[in-house]
Amino acid sequence: MPYIEPSRRRALHQGQGPDTAGELNYAITRLCDRYLAIHGGVSYARVNEIVGVLECAKQEFYRRVAGPYEDRKLAANGDVYTEVHQ
Repeated sequence: MPYIEPSRRRALHQGQGPDTAGELNYAITRLCDRYLAIHGGVSYARVNEIVGVLECAKQEFYRRVAGPYEDRKLAANGDVYTEVHQ
């Protein structure tokens, strides 16, 4: 969990976008914390919901952003798997 400087916390709370991976983690964590607060606090169901949402968001990000990026790099630089998967 990133414990970012108070000045950056204030900036993020005022709507400024994150500048670092730590700030992005902080912003996502704050959203999850707010969700828990709005929906009755910590319970197995709420924790499961949040973990599920994060996992789905991660998978969609990989599918839409990371996968195509990796495909472009594979085409430009060649495959790593030379022994298997041919």
